[in-house]
Amino acid sequence: MSLFDKFAPLAAQYSQLEHAGANPFNVSFDNVISPTEAMIKGRKTLLLGTNNYLGLTYDPAVIAKAVEATELYGTGTTGSRIANGNYTGHQRLERALADFYGRKHAMVFSTGYQANLGIISTLAGKNDHLLLDADSHASIYDGSRLGYAQVTRFRHNSPDDLANRLRRLAGEPGDKIIVVEGIYSMLGDTAPLREFAAVKREYGAYMIVDEAHSMGVLGETGRGLAEAAGVEADADFIVGTFSKSLAGVGGFCVSDMDGFDIMRVASRPYMFTASLPPGVIAATEEALHQMRIRPALRRQLTENAHQLYAGLAGLGFELGPEPSPVVSAVMPSPEAAFAFWAKLLEAGLYTNVSLPPATPKGMALLRSSVSAAHTPAQISHAIALFAQVGQELGLIQAASRPELASVK
Repeated sequence: MSLFDKFAPLAAQYSQLEHAGANPFNVSFDNVISPTEAMIKGRKTLLLGTNNYLGLTYDPAVIAKAVEATELYGTGTTGSRIANGNYTGHQRLERALADFYGRKHAMVFSTGYQANLGIISTLAGKNDHLLLDADSHASIYDGSRLGYAQVTRFRHNSPDDLANRLRRLAGEPGDKIIVVEGIYSMLGDTAPLREFAAVKREYGAYMIVDEAHSMGVLGETGRGLAEAAGVEADADFIVGTFSKSLAGVGGFCVSDMDGFDIMRVASRPYMFTASLPPGVIAATEEALHQMRIRPALRRQLTENAHQLYAGLAGLGFELGPEPSPVVSAVMPSPEAAFAFWAKLLEAGLYTNVSLPPATPKGMALLRSSVSAAHTPAQISHAIALFAQVGQELGLIQAASRPELASVK
């Protein structure tokens, strides 16, 4: 008997992928050329699966700030902020985030995953109730498991089901905390946030909105779905990440609630994790600045997302319910998803395979994520490759196939 026997089915599937030479979970980049291109196995490959929404990973100002901070303060903090102290960059970034969202308080975590883990597990105590959208991200579910609150799931994007769940809890002691997302990472759909906010007010609940995939994407200034829906006052806590629109790594939470700073000594994922390196903090602060002063990036991202969504829909692929930077094509099976992914990669296009339990309703998805840095020609080329592979695998009609164009 081995300690790892419990993982035998997963190991067999993984081994099968390795032997087939097409493992989407173990891709190595020989070199990353730009936000939209990389070298993979010696071939220039178009990147359509990196969540680099605003394309800021190679922005000269962002890189310069990272280099400057690294040279001044070193490569890492070697400990948590509780143990090793606050660097000036940490506090400055928190002030910048609070200012961007118009909130009193901001708290930075070392990953977006830890932001959800730390906030959810700490806010919801033993006698409280967490109400989670059924399609919530793994970090939200894991945050609920780390804490001691009772967890109730409601149907995805269903204000009526949320209201029913809260109605049943009306006589129960403890706080009720709703957790929803701005853009859901698998199908790219948005939450009916205005309706959720109305339910929240009716039942006196609190609401956490995870804007990981909607920060820098939605809203007049890029603050996310709460801004776009006009319900920012109802979002008691906004959680987000630096690894999407802000081109780095890390996470945050902002709030207007008095007493919020006690979270710094109450949240174990915050207290016991090394703080972000100075270079990452400085790069993130500059990326936030660039996002604020360059709204054209958001407009270009939206245009690119609509182009890809319309192109794949026109080919006959089943997609998520609305255009967003996340565009996922539903595959008939995991095997079809793997085959499609492998053929696209062989043709020079990198995407993602998403499978249950990470996906809703047991779907097998070929997931793409668009960047503002993609050119219309690159998007057209990606659509043509989808058509070529879809035809080869018998998933779309031959007549739907557009001509392949060269991309320089």
